[in-house]
Amino acid sequence: MGIGRVEYPVGMADYSPPLKDIKFVLNSIAGIGDLVETDAYSHVDVDTVEMVLEEVGRFMAEVIAPTNRDGDTIGAKWNDGEVNMPDSFGPAYGQYVESGFNAVALSPEFGGGGFPVVTGIAIQEMLTSANMGFSLCPLLTQGAIDAFLHHGTDEQKSMYLPKMLTGEWTGTMNLTEPHAGSDVGALTTKAEPVGDGSYKISGTKIFITFGEHDMSQNIIHLVLARTPGSPPGTRGISMFVVPKFMVNEDGSLGDRNDVSCVSIEHKLGIHGSPTCVLSFGEKEGAIGWLVGNENEGMRNMFTMMNNARLSVGLEGLSISERAYQDALQYAQERVQGTAVGAEKGTKSPIIDHADVRRMLMTQRAWIDAMRCLVYANAAHLDRSIASADSDAKTAAKELADLYIPLTKALCTDLGNEMTSLAIQVHGGMGFVEETGVAQHYRDARIAPIYEGTNGIQAADLVGRKLAMRSGGVVIDHLAEIDAVAKEISTLDGFGKFSDNLTQAVDTTRRSTNWLLSNASSPNEVLAGSVPYLRMLATVVCGGLMARLAIAADGSADADHGAAKKASVKFFGEQILPTVNSLEGAVTAGSADLFALTAEQLA
Repeated sequence: MGIGRVEYPVGMADYSPPLKDIKFVLNSIAGIGDLVETDAYSHVDVDTVEMVLEEVGRFMAEVIAPTNRDGDTIGAKWNDGEVNMPDSFGPAYGQYVESGFNAVALSPEFGGGGFPVVTGIAIQEMLTSANMGFSLCPLLTQGAIDAFLHHGTDEQKSMYLPKMLTGEWTGTMNLTEPHAGSDVGALTTKAEPVGDGSYKISGTKIFITFGEHDMSQNIIHLVLARTPGSPPGTRGISMFVVPKFMVNEDGSLGDRNDVSCVSIEHKLGIHGSPTCVLSFGEKEGAIGWLVGNENEGMRNMFTMMNNARLSVGLEGLSISERAYQDALQYAQERVQGTAVGAEKGTKSPIIDHADVRRMLMTQRAWIDAMRCLVYANAAHLDRSIASADSDAKTAAKELADLYIPLTKALCTDLGNEMTSLAIQVHGGMGFVEETGVAQHYRDARIAPIYEGTNGIQAADLVGRKLAMRSGGVVIDHLAEIDAVAKEISTLDGFGKFSDNLTQAVDTTRRSTNWLLSNASSPNEVLAGSVPYLRMLATVVCGGLMARLAIAADGSADADHGAAKKASVKFFGEQILPTVNSLEGAVTAGSADLFALTAEQLA
């Protein structure tokens, strides 16, 4: 006699938008109240922001989150050049377009709401938690919108942006080629001038997220290519707009352009996001037009990439939040063993066991820290736009630039670690696909690779960002964190946090000075770049978490304030001390890394 199908003890948790936490960070860390007082955002008020976020949360939980499982189990399907999304995606995307949420924080000139950037980040957090694969389509579209806003002609903006802001048309960025990988300067895609202002584009691009799909009316590709006689390397790259369907003067869609999807990748995760191989110009040549000036394409593309790096960092936060919710529900409902102090002979929910508490508190504390970091990064971008004082504007731009590699790399690395902990909380059930938590782990794994691997982020940090004002930006910011450490020392129960933060700042300051003193030896600096990024990002999070605790101490919601203070205290006493262990790796130099030849490593 056979055994029937196993009934798993707990199913997947529904997504519950953490609106209380989001609003608290918007107010206490991002300073949304001050932002809406600036001329740039004076048409917005805090109450309106919070009302919009409430409605966004409801929409993401009810409309987008239920599609997440379909994205994983059904996924995108390639069929003779076409890419079909799961049946639930199209209607959900249609409702997303109708909602207008895509345009809340985008340019009013083309139909957007003109809300602060950090408001858009809050919306994006909930969208990404609801369905990470689905969220990548608006994410890439947003990057393309930014590129047009900064570099497009007035004609290009009026032709493409209104429908891209609504989401009726989606956007992509096409950098990578099969032979080049991250070495964009090695690309060979050609752009031959036709004579009427247009170009014929020919070449192959890989890893193009949502490069083909059936959810929108048109796909607007931004493509890096070389014009005849262009200089070698990145200096000779130009950016072109190549629409899937040509756009007529009246805005209607014309003929299909010579762009085809050759295949999609079979991936570890994010099955609901098609990763396409696109071929341009297999027939008569794909028609495209310059965006910005010739040979300035790489610089222009960075407009999209920096935006995307913040958004990819956000993915680490969002997927960690979703996995934590699953782990928390499982820990509350799964009964196993007898906890210390429980009545003898009774079975306890696993949340009563110390190690499960350790894992849950680690997730919760890092999620709070990541949210502070991501939202602070976005708020610095807002202030770099909106500040009336030129010095304040410059200072905000410096911190926004410094935070980008920290946000992207730290949060995506933590996305791996926190989703792994969520599986561990589930025990053996975490290894079973039906419980759903494994999807988050698989989905999260791509983020440390997206938009420049985290090694590239670390190189950017020590090569470009640390060099700002000859190290002055980092040194000044460490002094600010030192001041916050002194401020929190007066908060009851936070003396140890204060001491740990002060020590971590000292360690980071020494490591920073070592890197600056060895700047003439690139390999020495690069050898310590990844541990240094983790060190600096953790200290920055420590400073932000201290501010969070200070705000929580005066919160009108006593229970929520107490929960935030407990999370901060855990971070300061059990996570922040790890900074000190990284100093040896930061300052070790490159000798150990190259002690073995390539043959000896075999």
